[in-house]
Amino acid sequence: MNLKTSFPVLFFVLLSGTLLYGQGEDKLFSITVFDGNTGNPLENANVYIQECNCGGITDRNGNYSRSLPTGQYRITVSYTGYESTDLEVDLTADVSLETQLLQRVEQLSEVFLSAKQKNENVELPQMGVLRLQSQDLIKVPSGLGEYDVLRSMTLLPGVNNAGEVSNGLSIRGGSLDQNLILYDHAPIYNPTHLFGLFSVFTPDVLSNIDLYRANIPARYGGRTASVLDVGVKKPYVDKFKLSGGVGLVSSRLAIETPLIKDKLNLMVGTRASFTDFLLPIFSKRLKDTKAKFYDTTLKLLWLPNPDDQIFLTGFFSKDIYELELISQIENINSDKNRYDFMALNGTLNWLHTFNEKASLRSILVSSNYVPKNILPITGSSDEIEYRSKINYLSFISEYANKPKSTLDYYLGLQAKKYLVGQGTLDPGGSNSVLPVALHDENSYELSAYSNVNWQLAPPVTLSLGLRFNHYVFGGPYTFSTYDDQGNIVSAEEFEKGSKVIDYNNLEPRVGANIKLGERTSVKLSYAQVNQYLQNVYNSTTPLPTSRWKSSDRYIKPQQSQSYGLGFFHNSADNSVELGVEGYYRDSQNDLTYKPGADFFLEEFLEQKVVQGKGKAYGVEFSLKKTGGKVNGWLNYTWARSFVRTYNENLADRINNNDWFPSDFDRPHIFNGTVNFESNPYNKWSLNFTAQTGRPYTTANGFVVVDDIEVPVYLERNNSRLPVYHRLDFSWRISYNQKKNKRWKNHWVFTIYNLYARKNPFNIYYQQRTSNENAEIFSNSPLGAYELSVLNSPLFAITYNFVFQ
Repeated sequence: MNLKTSFPVLFFVLLSGTLLYGQGEDKLFSITVFDGNTGNPLENANVYIQECNCGGITDRNGNYSRSLPTGQYRITVSYTGYESTDLEVDLTADVSLETQLLQRVEQLSEVFLSAKQKNENVELPQMGVLRLQSQDLIKVPSGLGEYDVLRSMTLLPGVNNAGEVSNGLSIRGGSLDQNLILYDHAPIYNPTHLFGLFSVFTPDVLSNIDLYRANIPARYGGRTASVLDVGVKKPYVDKFKLSGGVGLVSSRLAIETPLIKDKLNLMVGTRASFTDFLLPIFSKRLKDTKAKFYDTTLKLLWLPNPDDQIFLTGFFSKDIYELELISQIENINSDKNRYDFMALNGTLNWLHTFNEKASLRSILVSSNYVPKNILPITGSSDEIEYRSKINYLSFISEYANKPKSTLDYYLGLQAKKYLVGQGTLDPGGSNSVLPVALHDENSYELSAYSNVNWQLAPPVTLSLGLRFNHYVFGGPYTFSTYDDQGNIVSAEEFEKGSKVIDYNNLEPRVGANIKLGERTSVKLSYAQVNQYLQNVYNSTTPLPTSRWKSSDRYIKPQQSQSYGLGFFHNSADNSVELGVEGYYRDSQNDLTYKPGADFFLEEFLEQKVVQGKGKAYGVEFSLKKTGGKVNGWLNYTWARSFVRTYNENLADRINNNDWFPSDFDRPHIFNGTVNFESNPYNKWSLNFTAQTGRPYTTANGFVVVDDIEVPVYLERNNSRLPVYHRLDFSWRISYNQKKNKRWKNHWVFTIYNLYARKNPFNIYYQQRTSNENAEIFSNSPLGAYELSVLNSPLFAITYNFVFQ
């Protein structure tokens, strides 16, 4: 570890050491929370201690403990979907309790997100952690009448996307591929349906949703900007339960049921959409568009004995849509693009509990992603198909222990195998196109990691993590060398199974929480992360023709070091949360495309891309009110994101090797969500977002070639789209409030883009051949035109129900 890497670690350790002091004669309070119906421990149950206005959440074994001064305490134990219980404890000596919670008949089991303790934003040692509660998610007005994970995340500080239709998230100025998105431990490479309007996660089966933006825990690796960990809830059920929803755009159905009482439980959720007839209503540009999608999530829980829990999760996602030609392939006569995405994931998770404090978790993951681009030949039944793939296998073994209330840790091993199919072109019956098959890429990664959360003294808590990665890129592979003009001068062949190159990296992660009172804290963080798989694209948002690329001899792993400092304060009995976070992220080997690069079926991709440096920094302000009839949150972010490359060849230079704004540089972002809950039957929500326009590249001039004016681009991202802003509205109506009624239902009516703002998605240029719009373009040979995806409000209504 070099001095630059080790300095932040030493700084935090020394800082915390100066604040260490001895504890008084405290007593240990411990509690274990069980499901009153199944007897299984409840993870993430909320334990709230009224006298100190503090508390926490139970671990995987249902345990929570805390040292407290001698005295009388009132304890409230609660969990989403269960009746809460109140306890009184006389803490004159160490106390250990057990309690059971009974399931509550829900008005609607929409989506259960991670249980959150009161004061959690102040108590946790980690910085940059975002968690949405279930009541928050279902209030956010969605685009098409359905609550959505990714769209809700974009309302939080530091989170953004490329626009109205974008298939991913940008976290603190990072690119879309710099986010590790996990769904029950399995990676997701394309997280959206329907051009980015929906996320692929089946809504009715979701559990915890955690976004790590700063001090990424050591168990995660492989992406430099963030981790979005989406979990599927565990089917702890003792009776049949049916839930779902019917909407204009998509419909959902979920089933939870025991298969063998107290031994084997099943949960399955599915969603489907056939939207072709509605698309022209949303936008005239979509009049010839066809689209449909569906996803299914299945989870089995087997309880062979009291010490073991075995989970099997399966996930399948499919998208098929066809639209006017937006990407052209040479020699192919087609006026349409048909996109076909398929993802198939499986997770086998075995949790063994040694005692109330120690456990071992073993996880086997398989993930397969296959994007296809199909081009129907005009006037013929023939089709040309381009296909790529990512096959992923992973095994994780992690041991966790909490030897005392002020100390817990975990350590683990992870092995990964990637097979990246660079692409094949099947010409079908066409005689004008030759078949192409690029070499597959094989890579392996072995990691060891450990993380410790340690309360040095009541005001100081540390989170110390370390991860080591050994990455190997293997054959078959052809390593080519080039001259100054880019011509191949030699080629070295590597056989299957041989090592081409390897990389070894050490990744320290440090977080420190210094409490200034029961409701106020200051946090510091540092994290170093490496990324070995990247997505290469030269459009605003990746298309199926974009390329996933493993790190090799030419394309080195991306690296980042991020620093954070934050202030957090709660007031009004923790119902009002204030947070201010500042961050700086320095990155190396960021991947971008050379001027005029075309990646499609390019055998020597390293000739089309260049790696450089990146920097992102900003300050995030957030204010959240969780209680009362009027609640919601406001946040403002000032942030910058820049990229710089170094290339000696003048023709390959980007912005003349100077810093330029990245595609996700948005200096000013404001989001506000207000919820009105005047009575149990009606709930209204308004969401407003406004942000600086996205950077784009405009021509610096033009030259005449064969009597055609050709634009000349000397600078990248040298202009900006107009300011983006939008207002959304949601109304939830529920009139069946009887507690014992087995059929529960409600309606959700939404209006997305309430005042019909025409937010430009892009600006493109066309050759002018007449005097059309001369009052705008004067004598310019090129005309600039705005492309807006949505030109009117989107109205949607959904009927949701639960039967149990």
